[in-house]
Amino acid sequence: MKRIPHGVYATLFGAAHLVLGTNVALAVWCLPFIALLVTTDPSLSWPLLALAAVPAGCGICAAFGVFRSHSGGDPSVLRAFLRQLRATWRPALALSAIVVAVVTVAAVDVFVLVPTGAGAVVAPLLVVIALLAVATGAVGLVAIAESPASRLRDVVRISLLLAVRRWPLTVLSLVVVGVQAAVVSAAPACGLGLTAAACLYIVWAGGRHTLQPALRPAGEAA
Repeated sequence: MKRIPHGVYATLFGAAHLVLGTNVALAVWCLPFIALLVTTDPSLSWPLLALAAVPAGCGICAAFGVFRSHSGGDPSVLRAFLRQLRATWRPALALSAIVVAVVTVAAVDVFVLVPTGAGAVVAPLLVVIALLAVATGAVGLVAIAESPASRLRDVVRISLLLAVRRWPLTVLSLVVVGVQAAVVSAAPACGLGLTAAACLYIVWAGGRHTLQPALRPAGEAA
């Protein structure tokens, strides 16, 4: 029998270290959101959940930065997470706040308008706006991880434009986000402890490919 090359074991252990380390870092950073999700009724505590989701966006952006560093040969995870968090938390927090605000307002309006006659007309538009906000936020967080110094206005504009232009990748990312959200809602420990990094890696890879037309050769957003 042929021996399995040492490089295969190294690759597997590296991938496991990346996934587990990223999951642990995310779980610690998103602890307020997890605590609210586990200990409260989301239908009643949604304003607090929305507030707790804003800083969670910083953790997601830092995770994207970890994936970027790992693809460049950096084996560290926790150090890379903290380094990326320090570099990106300001623009990531601003973008996350915008996305959470848009999605929250759209969701509340949908629930208010659905029982009314205007709901059949306005509700689909609000759903589209919420989905575009999530797609723009996902691509935008990838862009911030690629180039933390980029202006937020440019990040939002380019991310929205490319998310719409490269809609197949956007649809894939939205499906992954939806599946992950369902897992987190049903089993927060499993969603944030096991599947978060894998799902975010797919979103990061799709977002990075989406941003290729706007990336300079040096890897900075245009």
